Amino acid sequence: MPFTRNSVWVQSASCAHHKLKAARGIGRRVNEICCKTHCARVRLSYNKWITTSEAQVGTMFRTFHLKSIAYLLAVLFWAMAASLPAHAADISPFVGDYVGSANVVDDDGTETPRDMSVSIEKSKNGFNVSWTTTTYKADGRIKEQKFSVDFQESNRPDVFSAAMKRNVFGHEVPLDPMQGEPFVWGRIEGDTLTVFSLFIDETGDYELQQYDRTLAEGGLDLSFSRFRNGTKSRSVETFLKKN
Repeated sequence: MPFTRNSVWVQSASCAHHKLKAARGIGRRVNEICCKTHCARVRLSYNKWITTSEAQVGTMFRTFHLKSIAYLLAVLFWAMAASLPAHAADISPFVGDYVGSANVVDDDGTETPRDMSVSIEKSKNGFNVSWTTTTYKADGRIKEQKFSVDFQESNRPDVFSAAMKRNVFGHEVPLDPMQGEPFVWGRIEGDTLTVFSLFIDETGDYELQQYDRTLAEGGLDLSFSRFRNGTKSRSVETFLKKN
């Protein structure tokens, strides 16, 4: 018979000592306890033992249970965090309108004066950069170029893809450099907002333009570089004042 709280009295009552006393009616000898006292002590001793055991088991179970819950919650938290999109860098410090001028230096050392302006605005899923360059040629000609690019968040926290046209479904997508269109992307690294533009011509040669706009007191420090097949062919550095 297994030991339980309910069976301990039956177990002790069926002992040889109890049966002998009940059958023969023999009285107690010196230093001998009666059946009632004997069985009561058995029950008391067993109940004390099982109560202590239950308490230890209960404590172990509760400790294990709490540790298991904490572990499962930690795993769930990290799984949820891993499934969330990366947090994009903040464009807010760069937002504003800026103007400036500089001399553009070509690879042959000649300089060409140029006026520049840029406007940076925050959008729902990213930001927009619109800039204008006005170049004054030596022969008196004036050439003005305007660009506007919407940047949207990517699955990389500090890198933004450019959406420059809409496909047949109405979604904005980057232009195709293999069709002579520029491939543009942006990056925020610390205090610098960089815009890259990649062009591929019909022969497969490429041109990469890089605009670094770094936060400065009162505006932005602009550093522009143009690379032709990996070789720098034009550069300019100037300060753009915030309006």
